[in-house]
Amino acid sequence: MAQQEKMSIFEFQNRFASEESCQKHLFNKRWPDGFCCPRCGCKKYYLITKRRLYQCTECNYQASVTAGTSFQKTRTPLRKWFWAIFLVSNDKRGYSALALQNTIGVSYPTAWHMLHKIRTAMADRDQQYELLGFVQLDDAFFGGPDGIQGRGTEKTPVYVAVSTDEKGKPQFAKMEVVDAINNDTAQKFITKAIATGCTVTTDGYTVYPQLKGLGYNHERVLSSEPEAEEKFHWVHTIIANAKAFIIGTFHGLDGKHLQAYLNEFCYRFNRRYWRGQLFNRLLNACITGPVLTYAELTL
Repeated sequence: MAQQEKMSIFEFQNRFASEESCQKHLFNKRWPDGFCCPRCGCKKYYLITKRRLYQCTECNYQASVTAGTSFQKTRTPLRKWFWAIFLVSNDKRGYSALALQNTIGVSYPTAWHMLHKIRTAMADRDQQYELLGFVQLDDAFFGGPDGIQGRGTEKTPVYVAVSTDEKGKPQFAKMEVVDAINNDTAQKFITKAIATGCTVTTDGYTVYPQLKGLGYNHERVLSSEPEAEEKFHWVHTIIANAKAFIIGTFHGLDGKHLQAYLNEFCYRFNRRYWRGQLFNRLLNACITGPVLTYAELTL
């Protein structure tokens, strides 16, 4: 991952004290080599100040700095968006919609929508990478107590994979909500999330396919074996931490939006060593990520 400019909260406050400073920073992020008309490629423009649009001098196309980003057609000031991104990226516990509402002064629906837009950008960025090296894979179940433990529960099933280096230290994580734990969903998750050639460690459950035929080195370890605790230490730790993250900050949630919160957890975990760079990293993700409407979230 490319290095990003580091920024403390003091530097952030001074640098983005106005809407104009946020607009300028977003402009430089979108067009680091100078303005380029999305329609004709012309480099010359003039600014329509009142509407904050950049009009091409060649074809008269009016470009918005927020078009095609997570901020597209937003009525929320960019300064509040920047604060939301800074707060979300730098609080490892996560930021609830209620907390964001009270901190930046927006309505609860607006705060909720902003956070889901940010989580969508996080997910889009992490989908660009596959897990490499040695991978611990397991399934878990999220949700409130239903009286049944393990794979017979009515809770939401989730695949969890964590890559480690040669010394066994955790690197990156991926999680995916599925309808059921079976051979088909396991194979789809593995081939999408884990690069071929990796060594994948699973338990002896029969849903995990013969991964050697898919280009992986497959190691099966029964949960009853003495080395099982060591072999699955990090994937079990990640599962426990993800559940604590959801319960502690969001006080539980239904299965509909569970994937979004797991995406946020993984995004944070995968960038835990880049403290100080997190604002610009997440801002970049919001610039390049997909546009998400309120209607899409509430269907």
